[in-house]
Amino acid sequence: MTMTEPSAVSVQERVEHVDVLVVGAGISGIGAAYHLRDQLPGTSFVVLDALENHGGTWWTHRYPGVRSDSDLFTFGYRFKPWRGPSIASSEEILHYLDEVVSENGLDEHIRYQHRVTAASWSSEDRRWTVQVTRGDTGEELLFTTGFLWMCQGYYRHAQGYTPEWPGVDRFQGQVVHPQTWPEDLDHTGKRVVVIGSGATAATLIPAIAETAAHVTMLQRSPTFFYARPKTHELATTLRALDVPAEWTHEILRRAYLAEAAEITRMSFEQPDELREFLIESMRPLLPEGFDIDQHFNPTYRPWQQRLAILPDGDLFAALREGAASIVTDTIDSFTETGIRVSSGEVLEADVVVTATGFDLSVFGDIAFTVDGQPVDFAGTVTYRGLMFTGVPNLAYVFGYFRNSWTLRADLISDFVCRLLRHMAEKGATTVVPTLRAEDADMPLGPWVDPENFNPGYLARSMHLMPKQGDREPWTHLHEYTVERELLPAADLDDGTLAYS
Repeated sequence: MTMTEPSAVSVQERVEHVDVLVVGAGISGIGAAYHLRDQLPGTSFVVLDALENHGGTWWTHRYPGVRSDSDLFTFGYRFKPWRGPSIASSEEILHYLDEVVSENGLDEHIRYQHRVTAASWSSEDRRWTVQVTRGDTGEELLFTTGFLWMCQGYYRHAQGYTPEWPGVDRFQGQVVHPQTWPEDLDHTGKRVVVIGSGATAATLIPAIAETAAHVTMLQRSPTFFYARPKTHELATTLRALDVPAEWTHEILRRAYLAEAAEITRMSFEQPDELREFLIESMRPLLPEGFDIDQHFNPTYRPWQQRLAILPDGDLFAALREGAASIVTDTIDSFTETGIRVSSGEVLEADVVVTATGFDLSVFGDIAFTVDGQPVDFAGTVTYRGLMFTGVPNLAYVFGYFRNSWTLRADLISDFVCRLLRHMAEKGATTVVPTLRAEDADMPLGPWVDPENFNPGYLARSMHLMPKQGDREPWTHLHEYTVERELLPAADLDDGTLAYS
C-alpha cells in the first residue's frame, strides 16, 4: 500500500483535533457516536463520511425493493426499540437512523462529504494525522486524533463487482448494476434478466416483476433461501396487547437470536438435516413440479454462504404467478438482444441487471502509515477481529455474517469505550496489539476460514486482509452467541495489548 499523491488543492493551515475520530456514518459509525456520548461523556469526537447523508448502504442503494436481509429487532440497535415490521425497507431503516441521530444530538458531530484519503500515525506525537478531501468544495483538511475508529463498512460504494463476459458490447439493451441504479430506469413492460442469485437478486426480482413483462433470474449456481413472515406473529400479538415497545423489542430480539443460533448449530453439526429442512420449506411455496434440486439446492454446506431471507416468500410468489423464472446455467456470451447460455438457449432481454456482488474495500482504501512506513494490513495479525498488530490506537468494525451486523457493532462499541477508559485509568496514550513470545510461531490463517464462510467477495480479496491465529485473542470469531460473552470479559491486561 502506498501513500496517495499530494493534491493540487492546498491544505488548510488550521488542524482540528478530537479525542476520537470515527470514519463512516452508517450503522457502525452512528452506533459508535451514540456509545461515545453515552459511555464516555466529555470525549470529543467527530464522524466523517464521504457521502451526502448518513446511512451508508441504506443511503447509497436505490434499486427497486431494497430492504433488509435480516430482522430489524437484531439489526436495530439494542438501545432503541424497533417498532416496524421485522423485514424493513431502506426508507424505514433510514427513518430509524434519522431518529437515532436527531434524538441523541449526533448531528453536530457528523461531517458529510468528507472523504478520508490518508492516515498517518506518529509515535512521537502519539496521534493520528488524517487527510480529508471535501467532496463539495475540493478543499483538503487535516484532522488529528488520539484514537481512530474505522466504521466505513467493507465494500466500495462507488461501483459494484461485474465479471467480464464475451459480447457485452454487442448487447443493444441496457446493462445496470444494482449498486449504481439509474434513477430514470423504467423497466415497465420490458424483459429483464437478473444475473445473480444472492440477496440482492432476491430483493430486486419480486419488485421488478410487478411491472416488467417478465424477469429471469440467471444463476451460475443456486442459493439457499428461507421464507419468513415480514412481520413476526409474536410482534403482532405483543403490540395488540399494548406491551411496551422496549419489552417487545427485547422479546423479539431474543426469539430471532435463538432461531439464528439453532440454524447455525445445525449448519455445522447437522448440515444434511438443515439442507432437507430448507428444501422442504421451499417446496410448497413453489410451482408444482418445480425442479428444486437444480435451482435451489447448492453444492455448499448451508450457511457456508449467505442464507437469503425472503419476506413472505415474495420471490417464490413471483415464480408461482409466472412473472419470474429461473435459469441455472453459465453465460456463453451476450448477443444483440440478450444472453446466450451454455446450453444454447438465448434469454431475450431489454434490460440486464448484474446482481453479481461487490468489491471488498480494505479499510476504506485509505493509505495508512505508522511512523512513515506504509501499513500492509495483510501482514498484520488481528486482535479479536477489531484491532491489528503493529497498528496503534485503531479499531475496526466488521460485523457478523450469520447474525445482524449491528450486534457486533454494539459489542465493539462497548469494547472500545472500555479500552479508552482503561487507558485513561492507566495514564496511557498509546495501545497496540503485540504478539507475545508464546505467540511468535503461531500458525496463521486467513481473515475468514473458507470452510466456515466463502462468498465470492471474500474469496476475491482475502489476500488483502489481516491474518488470524489459532488462539485467543488472535482470532476473528463470527458468532454472536460466543462473542457476547467473550468480548465484555476480555482481559485488557493479559499482555497482548502494549500500553505506553
